[in-house]
Amino acid sequence: MASNLTEQKIHQALEWAFEKAMDGVPGTGTAKEFAEQYLRDNDTPWDAANSLIRWQNTKAGTSGFLTGLGGLVTLPVTIPANVASVLYVQLRMITAIAYLGDYDPRDDKVKTFVFACLAGNAVKDLLKDAGIAISQKVALSAINKISGATLIKINQMVGFRLLTKFGTTGVINLGKAVPLLGGIVGGAFDSITTNTVGNAARDMFIARG
Repeated sequence: MASNLTEQKIHQALEWAFEKAMDGVPGTGTAKEFAEQYLRDNDTPWDAANSLIRWQNTKAGTSGFLTGLGGLVTLPVTIPANVASVLYVQLRMITAIAYLGDYDPRDDKVKTFVFACLAGNAVKDLLKDAGIAISQKVALSAINKISGATLIKINQMVGFRLLTKFGTTGVINLGKAVPLLGGIVGGAFDSITTNTVGNAARDMFIARG
């Protein structure tokens, strides 16, 4: 099924996964509630993000977590379940981290940077190719100055990058697959990949300390 992917389907999957991450699916809270939970239990947003990323690494790849995502039953038929589930789990983490940094992921410009974090270690190179240099936490004022044309370019680059990854492997660095709602989704998420994406989001949206 991955071989039938197109950039359009990737963007459909991104939009679907983003909305599910923001609004929550049965059995999970919204991204904002997810962030608030970790903020209550940690001294700083930075610590909260690190704790959240650790949880994601150890829990999100288990079959119990994935089979609990009842909202995936509403998955559009054009989007492979394995692709959508990976994007949902990672975007839930990224959007929660954005909230920890006091950004609103529903802002179209912030949303573009949320999607860019899916590139992991390559996020800064991706943004640099779009004409944006970032050495530390991105300032909201800087995000607000970015043109609509640049945002479109970033989204296109993210879509192409994800298409290359998914189209080559079928999933992004996943181990065994587990059945979910009659389909096959990735289980046993690669903790290195998840950690990399989480760290990219933390460095993007939160000042250290």
